[in-house]
Amino acid sequence: MTPARNPRVLIVNDDGIDAPGIVLLEEIARQFTDDIWVVAPDEERSGAGHSLSMSHPIRMRQRDERHFAVKGTPTDCALLGIHELMTDRKPDLLLSGINRGPNLAEDITYSGTASAAIEGVMLGIPSVALSQIIRYKSEVHWDTARAYAPLVIRRLLDMRWRPGAFVNVNFPDCPPDAVKGIRVTRQGMRPTGAFMPVRRVDERHVPYYWIKAVFPDGGHEPGNDLQAALDHEVSITPLQVEMTAHALVPELESLFDEGH
Repeated sequence: MTPARNPRVLIVNDDGIDAPGIVLLEEIARQFTDDIWVVAPDEERSGAGHSLSMSHPIRMRQRDERHFAVKGTPTDCALLGIHELMTDRKPDLLLSGINRGPNLAEDITYSGTASAAIEGVMLGIPSVALSQIIRYKSEVHWDTARAYAPLVIRRLLDMRWRPGAFVNVNFPDCPPDAVKGIRVTRQGMRPTGAFMPVRRVDERHVPYYWIKAVFPDGGHEPGNDLQAALDHEVSITPLQVEMTAHALVPELESLFDEGH
């Protein structure tokens, strides 16, 4: 990507248009451009993944010239921003976040934050997902994202982007002065059991369920995003839409060989 002097930026998230992380991300983006469009869900859509609203209409409310609240998923927001609202010129960059909470390891498969970035690259837009790691019921270190996101974004503007690839950024759960550095990482994988259904019973004695996030310890290895989080480093993980398990291709070819 050759950075424009005043790049056009589309900002999306999954925490909702009024979330502190998206307000902060727009503030950060204004350090290098004034051509910013914010298209985000009208309420929190965490865990929406790469879902589309296909069985019901999507309503959109315009708040001002370049801020739009969408009754839909983060993917819906990316689609509307690129195809419906920015028709005169596509964005040069899609920024998704800043998510309140981690998007590490297998979180990517559930994340609406990451999925908005996935939709961006599928439409040919360089895209970055950004998250501030937190411990629940603890202080959120937004100042860490505020300190490091401008540096990360400016450097990514100079990157030679490849089709189908996006970048996933996680800021560590610590104050800015405790950050040990920036590390380019690979995606980790936690032990199984990160999400569990928890049974409840309502006043009519009918059961219902909450999905509880457990995040078991483990899965961190040198060079992966989980280890970077433990080491209080900003994690920069290049990811791609193409998910073929290339190492399994020869074995499957032998299993399905007609002469086998």
